Amino acid sequence: MKLSTVKRFYQLNKVFLQHGLDELIPWHLIPWSLKLGRHCFFWLRNQHKDKSQAQRIRLALEQLGPVYIKFGQMLSTRRDLLNDEMALELAKLQDKVPPFPGELALKLISDNLDQPLEAIFSDFQLVPLASASIAQVHTATLIENQQKIVIKVIRPDIEKIITSDTDLMATFAAIIEKIAPASRRLRPVAVVKEYKKTIFDELDMVREANNTVQLRANFDNSDSLYIPLIYKDYCYKNMLVMERIYGIPVADIDALNAQGTNLKLLAERGVEVFFTQVFRDSFIHADKHPGKVFVSRETPDNPKYIGIDCGIMGTLTVEDKRYLAENFLAFFNQDYRRVATLHVDSGWVPADTNIDDFEHAIRGVLEPIFAKPLDEISFGHILVNLFSIARRFNMEVQPQLVLLEKTLLYVEGLGRQLYPKLDLWATAKPFLERWMKEQMGPKAFYNSIKSNAPLWVEKMPELPNLIYDNLKQHQRNQFNWQRTQDRIIDNQHAQQDSIFWLVVGATLFICSALLYLEQGVSWPPICLSIIGFTCWFKSRRQAKS
Repeated sequence: MKLSTVKRFYQLNKVFLQHGLDELIPWHLIPWSLKLGRHCFFWLRNQHKDKSQAQRIRLALEQLGPVYIKFGQMLSTRRDLLNDEMALELAKLQDKVPPFPGELALKLISDNLDQPLEAIFSDFQLVPLASASIAQVHTATLIENQQKIVIKVIRPDIEKIITSDTDLMATFAAIIEKIAPASRRLRPVAVVKEYKKTIFDELDMVREANNTVQLRANFDNSDSLYIPLIYKDYCYKNMLVMERIYGIPVADIDALNAQGTNLKLLAERGVEVFFTQVFRDSFIHADKHPGKVFVSRETPDNPKYIGIDCGIMGTLTVEDKRYLAENFLAFFNQDYRRVATLHVDSGWVPADTNIDDFEHAIRGVLEPIFAKPLDEISFGHILVNLFSIARRFNMEVQPQLVLLEKTLLYVEGLGRQLYPKLDLWATAKPFLERWMKEQMGPKAFYNSIKSNAPLWVEKMPELPNLIYDNLKQHQRNQFNWQRTQDRIIDNQHAQQDSIFWLVVGATLFICSALLYLEQGVSWPPICLSIIGFTCWFKSRRQAKS
């Protein structure tokens, strides 16, 4: 274990104890040896006794850095899992993380531009507009077109902190795999590796700029989602420049109500945008917590989302999409047998899985959920429960589905905040049925022909030669096959003839021997011997041929 990892582990425990979070541990279930170790090595007392538990958890996550802040951001959207106080405190992590000095941001921007900032931007504000776990945002004006823009700057030395945290997570994952063989099917090492890749990708502003450009193109002229314009000429690995947007934070329900926003339609459009990204584009904004989602101030009766921060994007294969769509539809129809067989057919659980047992386990967990009214059913919980059941039947963790699961939890959490009576099923089912029809019906056949037509036209001039070559090759193969068959038949006939002449020769030798015993030396036995020798000689020639 690296020294930096050991230091980070000590720091985690120190922060944990300084904020009194050891109160969350059920110590009555912990062995006395671990209790003693805790008092010997981590004897720090709670330094925030005047604050509530929710405040202490939020402060601890802030102090621990981006890896833990992101965890708190995700939890903040799950009002059905947290009490109101905890949800409100964790919501502060979305865009109210303490900033770093604006002078550091100014120096970083100038170093990237290799010239004074004033040559390209005016009205630069040292005080950040917003500060998040990995970066903070400053406002300015682009001189060349007087466009109001924001400049997103990565926090200094953040890479070292993330490296220490992810190294520590990888160490724990390796230890867990070693001491608990049953955990290996969950692939903790692979999951941590995937998470590490994801969070380091988020540090690359050039990647985020490219992701934003693609997502903007996917939703060009959309009534549901607007993505700001990126100025790629001024984007670097640690800096991004984009159009400034003026929207209402999606979590500010009071402001949305004050302007008369149609919250029911807005919640439904959130579901629509999610499924469009998953099934139409296979390109998913996978870090959609409320601090990165705004609502346009225009046309509140026909509301539109504004999405920013495309650092973490997920992708799905055609097979993943088909699996998800069929599973979701099976959920809607409460067809648990279909859910079980889909898992086996996809290869995500072993082929020898007992379908009846698997179906029974799925039914036992999901049936009570469906006894509730549809608008009280958590789609995210169903997906979480399904994956939990599948893991009991040795399903390997699919990293792309873990990312999708997290995104769905975000989307559902946002939708329920906007419109508590949101019927996710009624919104999603028609979309999924339409998508399945397009994938499997006549339209899908037509689209397949249409997409492949240019390739077919390109290959058309070569078609006669390809047909001729294939026919000639087939003819040669047939001729060679026939020759082989003939040779086999000839060998069989030769072997049969050899045996025949051998038997005849042996019979004649026996007869000549018997005549010799009765008559002595005479012409009959001599003739039979000569003929028998000739037959034997013929059988040898047949065998050699």
